[in-house]
Amino acid sequence: MQALQFSATGTLDSLQLRDLPTPVPGAGEVLIEVRAAGLNPSDVKNVLGRFPYTTTPRIPGRDFSGVVVSGSPELQGKAVWGGTGKGFGFYRDGCHAHYVVMPADAVAPKPQSLSFAQAATYGVPYITAWDALERSQVQAGTRLLIIGAGAVANAAQALGNARGAKVVMGVRRAEVAQDLEAQGIRAFQLPEAKQLPEQARDHFQQQLPEVIFDTTGFWLPAAINTVDSFGRIAVIAAPADGLVNVPALNLYRRGGSIIGVNSLLYSLEDCAQMLRQIGAAFEGGLPVPNGFIERPLSEAVAAYHQVNEGGSEKIILIP
Repeated sequence: MQALQFSATGTLDSLQLRDLPTPVPGAGEVLIEVRAAGLNPSDVKNVLGRFPYTTTPRIPGRDFSGVVVSGSPELQGKAVWGGTGKGFGFYRDGCHAHYVVMPADAVAPKPQSLSFAQAATYGVPYITAWDALERSQVQAGTRLLIIGAGAVANAAQALGNARGAKVVMGVRRAEVAQDLEAQGIRAFQLPEAKQLPEQARDHFQQQLPEVIFDTTGFWLPAAINTVDSFGRIAVIAAPADGLVNVPALNLYRRGGSIIGVNSLLYSLEDCAQMLRQIGAAFEGGLPVPNGFIERPLSEAVAAYHQVNEGGSEKIILIP
């Protein structure tokens, strides 16, 4: 089979498309013909050596959809999606290949409302957003402020809206806020940090948000000063040095909580359970975005370089 593989970390220089033996499933595993695989920024960071537990040589890739071709008889021929969890693409081979082996209980049925390419876009961003909303207790009526406009922020908006939350997005650029408003999504351009509480009140009928999900890593201090009493702040990123000065006194006085969200803490089986619930939401009418481009696996190395150079388009690799 053809597969993307890197033999060393630190640069993208060792990343190559290679002819490798098709993997053989063991007991309790299935062999999946990959129909589409998402390319996430974490895949690029993996090759660049940002994850110390990665072992080489390694096939990267965390999100995929495909068809089971051997292994569990009850799954054979079924369309599935999976990935995202602990170790996948880091110390066990991932899905940027023609075939991938997975535990049988680590895949979920692909929603019929999604194409293979669409399904491959959702794993990392939707599981991350799902975990953030679950652990910050977002439900019907919750005032939810999402900071950022990337894939995870957009997933959180869709999932929060499906839960019946009162969702508002704060974004850096005015044109992005205008585009979101044109789509019927409540949004505003982020002000100076000290003005965030006032802006939030303006968009939540003079109330503060009960939950703030900072997907950027730069708004935690302002979020602490903005969240309501007993509020929750979910974070998925931080500055490069990992250090943030926070107004701890204000956090304590508000009875607030900070929740770190990391999909790599979950097993593949855990992530499959989340995908089943996310899949049910899609079958129930969750909007299906189409903001991605498809590229053949033969162009995967160039696609990695594109993401590394700051490209913002979501790329789906098609074996």
